[in-house]
Amino acid sequence: MAKVLELQFENEEGKTVTYTVDNPAEPIDSEKVNATMDAFLAEDVFTSTGGGLVAKKGARVVERTVEPIELS
Repeated sequence: MAKVLELQFENEEGKTVTYTVDNPAEPIDSEKVNATMDAFLAEDVFTSTGGGLVAKKGARVVERTVEPIELS
């Protein structure tokens, strides 16, 4: 199972911008995630086609299971 941590921000146009972290360290520390997102905003680290990031929208861990289908 593949896991990713999605960090969601709002940009200047009010659109959602998502950055992903592959295989995040477990267990996820919500305080560290929150502090990291605050730092990204304060340092103006990222930008998007809709302008700079202006607010945190959310964070979530997404698990994906891939099951190949045998073809004949």
